[in-house]
Amino acid sequence: MQSLIELLNNGKVLVSDGAWGTFLHKRGLLPGECPELWNVTHRNDVFEIAKSYVNAGADLILTNSFGGSPTKLSHYGLEKRTFELNEAAATISREAAGYGKLVLGSIGPTGAILMMGDISEETLFEGFKIQAEALAKGGADAICIETMTAIDEACIAVEAVKSVCNLEIVCTFTFDKMHNGSYKTMMGVSPTEMVKAVKDAGASIIGANCGNGFQNMIEIVKEIRIVDKHTPILIHANAGKPIFENGITQFPETPEMMAANVDELINCGANIIGGCCGTTPNHIKALAEKIENRNA
Repeated sequence: MQSLIELLNNGKVLVSDGAWGTFLHKRGLLPGECPELWNVTHRNDVFEIAKSYVNAGADLILTNSFGGSPTKLSHYGLEKRTFELNEAAATISREAAGYGKLVLGSIGPTGAILMMGDISEETLFEGFKIQAEALAKGGADAICIETMTAIDEACIAVEAVKSVCNLEIVCTFTFDKMHNGSYKTMMGVSPTEMVKAVKDAGASIIGANCGNGFQNMIEIVKEIRIVDKHTPILIHANAGKPIFENGITQFPETPEMMAANVDELINCGANIIGGCCGTTPNHIKALAEKIENRNA
């Protein structure tokens, strides 16, 4: 089977999967409950989420390990089970993906801020290292460090992955649109600043996820391409900007609305396209059909 970079070098645009948290909650995950523990206690539910995206046409399937760092798991008293829960996450997605689909081992931010002294660099590094080693052992084909906002944490995560495996590394940040029209993370990082930092650290694929629908992601991809013409870009967009009504968060973009923006996103330079918050297998199916027609 070809690696992620090899597939991209063939010139095809790849389809990634969609939201996970939404579907875990629909299947019974309670507020305050640990999503990663479900890899052991509700294995079939996690498998069915992964399989639904495989069936929808995704080429890449994430793992249920976004909050699987020891720092995050310590909130549930589960930090000593970090390796177990991450390995289980990768094993489930590997089984669902089968042959011909790739598994991206998901590593999210810890929520701790280095500059505030919440955590040390050494603790961050060791935690990400455990997570990456477990995901690799469970069958991940690449590691996706996602939803990052701070360069220091993202680079430590990349370096930790490199220290334990040879898997290709994707690194994506979450950007918000400022009043002046520019894009920054909550820690003040621009797409331009992100590119050099994470590439120097060792990421081979860069991009953005969450926080924005496809329209804003198009602008982010354009900014990245001004400073980097060649590095593959992954985009995991929300189904539009969330709307909070009657105590419920709604995402307004239908599968058809998201698919309508695919051509422009690809023309701007995106190489892997999938969904984040609010997206469903129906969204991924619409994206996959549009991209398949384009790749043909």
